[in-house]
Amino acid sequence: MTELTDIGGPAAQAGPVAFPQDRTCPYHPPAGYAPLRDGRPLSRVTLYDGREVWLVTAHATARALLADPRLSTDRRRPGFPSPTPRFAAVRDRRVALLGVDDPEHNRQRRMMIPSFTVKRAAALRPAIQRVVDGLLDAMTAQGPPAELVSAFALPVPSMVICDLLGVPYTDHEFFEEQSRRLLRGPTADDTTNARDRLERYLGGLIDEKAGQAGPGDGILDELVHHQLRDGTVDRAELVSLALILLVAGHETTANMISLGTFTLLGHPDRLAELRADPALLPAAVEELMRMLSIADGLQRVALRDIEVEGTTIRAGDGVLFATSLVNRDTTRYEDPDTLDFRRPARHHVAFGFGIHQCLGQNLARVELEIALGGLLTRLPGLRLAAPAEEIPCKPGDTIQGMLELPVTW
Repeated sequence: MTELTDIGGPAAQAGPVAFPQDRTCPYHPPAGYAPLRDGRPLSRVTLYDGREVWLVTAHATARALLADPRLSTDRRRPGFPSPTPRFAAVRDRRVALLGVDDPEHNRQRRMMIPSFTVKRAAALRPAIQRVVDGLLDAMTAQGPPAELVSAFALPVPSMVICDLLGVPYTDHEFFEEQSRRLLRGPTADDTTNARDRLERYLGGLIDEKAGQAGPGDGILDELVHHQLRDGTVDRAELVSLALILLVAGHETTANMISLGTFTLLGHPDRLAELRADPALLPAAVEELMRMLSIADGLQRVALRDIEVEGTTIRAGDGVLFATSLVNRDTTRYEDPDTLDFRRPARHHVAFGFGIHQCLGQNLARVELEIALGGLLTRLPGLRLAAPAEEIPCKPGDTIQGMLELPVTW
């Protein structure tokens, strides 16, 4: 499996590196990013349309800039970087939470925080465990082999976020397909169409909930019957909030489950270590999030000039954050390309940093612990059912993960 472990090393940069690029090994950064690992805090990279932007690769610099109000996450601002044609097609569309700055962002986040606290995530553990157990029951009843993405990795977070939001899981095939088209559709028109269909679906669901006498148990029910009715949010904003929560709530965790499992199966010593000491599971989840960095290329635009270690980011410059490289900065992590459950990995930026740090991180951690723990406990003989190099992973211009994961036990 040479091609799965050869990630390259530092090299002289002849010119701006293209960004993003596909990974050769699903759990390592693209080999083409090797020139960016030369110790500089940021470099120039080229996007698909030839535009050059800044790429932040150093851990300390990334955390400082992600918390810097001189960088905006509002994608409608001039100069905001579009890393793909799909993104460019919808960059002018309203995006709650991720795509707005304070004070609008702070108002939206304050509405959502009570639903995503550590305490609330912990309270959901029994329900998540039931989801995991039910899916594993179905897998073991059917018997090996299985395709883990469709049988387990995707249904776990889809069921959980549907229950949390108050979205009917019976509609999961529709919104999962539209989410797939939104995030990695083959054309810009495909992305736009998927966004339209999701917004119509969620708008109809919100209207249906608004017509009910009282709220149900989901977050959307609470928002409709309180914030929408008292004018704290309008319908369009609520649709945007629902869309980001639904799509991010299942896509990111599904990819972490599939890619996390693939990574563990590719590291048998670490897998044995985890089986021998299940108490390591929370640390293993943090280390996997650091190492895998599935959301690579966080986007910002500079509102004012910013000096960074002798380099000036000019107002209007696009800025990207290569989380896959930031989380492997040798000044922060010793031997960062090695999977090590004993290292202190908690300060990674896989969830971002600053005011836009992922709202659902507490829920994601719980889901990953229960899902990966369930696989290890219930399927002690779990292994790949195809050669690792033949299993397809997702392209570099979307959330990283496995397109499919054939396993047996």
